[in-house]
Amino acid sequence: MKAMIITKFGENSVFEKQEIAVPELKTGEVLIKIAASSVNTVDTMIRKMGKELPLSPEEPAILGMDFAGTIESVGEDVVNFSVGDEVYGCVGGLADLPGTLAEYVAADSKLIAKKPKAISMVEAAAIPLVRITAYEGLMRAGISSGKNVLVHGGSGGVGHIALQLAKYFGAKVFATGGGVKQMALIEELGATAINYKTESVESYVEKYTNGAGFEIVYDSVGAGNLINSFNAAALNGNIATTVSLCELNLSLAHFKGLSLHVVFMLIPMLHNYKRADHGDILKKIASIVDEGGLRPVLDSQIFSLEEAGKAHARLESGQAMGKVIIENS
Repeated sequence: MKAMIITKFGENSVFEKQEIAVPELKTGEVLIKIAASSVNTVDTMIRKMGKELPLSPEEPAILGMDFAGTIESVGEDVVNFSVGDEVYGCVGGLADLPGTLAEYVAADSKLIAKKPKAISMVEAAAIPLVRITAYEGLMRAGISSGKNVLVHGGSGGVGHIALQLAKYFGAKVFATGGGVKQMALIEELGATAINYKTESVESYVEKYTNGAGFEIVYDSVGAGNLINSFNAAALNGNIATTVSLCELNLSLAHFKGLSLHVVFMLIPMLHNYKRADHGDILKKIASIVDEGGLRPVLDSQIFSLEEAGKAHARLESGQAMGKVIIENS
């Protein structure tokens, strides 16, 4: 099969097109012909940093985590899927799990689900990592109808999904953005847009919550921005974040009684821990998509498998609006 291979990690790493064997199935796996995949920030980090990240695979490596495609064959003990099923998931590209920048992938059937019927393969490929991440964070933060929710980075990959899911669950949703296009997308998706470049945390907390703060803050920016989340949160509020690789003074969080939920959705793949939870979340997300409660936003440029390097560059440029997609021809 055709695959795009990284033979050496680093800032100057390049993808090489190679012909390699179609993977053989292990117990519990399915063989999937990939129709499309998408690029996530973690993919670019692995490509550049390699073993500086403990989750990186060995060289040579097939990167790519998200996919949508069709099942070609099923291994032993697979009972929930059949040949011909259209599926999607986040299944590899790290540790000892080969990725999706190839014609085929052998995937643990616990990590996948049947794709939403209402959208295309290309759209479905944009969903898994960011949707699982958004869903998990909101669930852990106690999302429910009527709550005031603030999403930092509301036009980003995780953020634009978190705000849609929060709205689907009946919350009153606000989201930060920093440009005209970002603000427009946030409003289009049903949240109240806040320009973090022109509005202080104190001003928008007063404006939208009468100074009480937001009951849930989903911080997809994280790191130093967590201080803004602490300031924006209500007393005994919940904060979910995807980026906590930093040192912070937690005094403010302590005195406000905040709960901090760190979302690292790669744990099931890395540690073979509760992988079926991801499949279950993807089933729920598919239902929400088919109900019209969630839609993926795709970047204007779609790349071929041979253009994997250009797809990575597009995401790293900061110019993409929506998920960057790689479509297999």
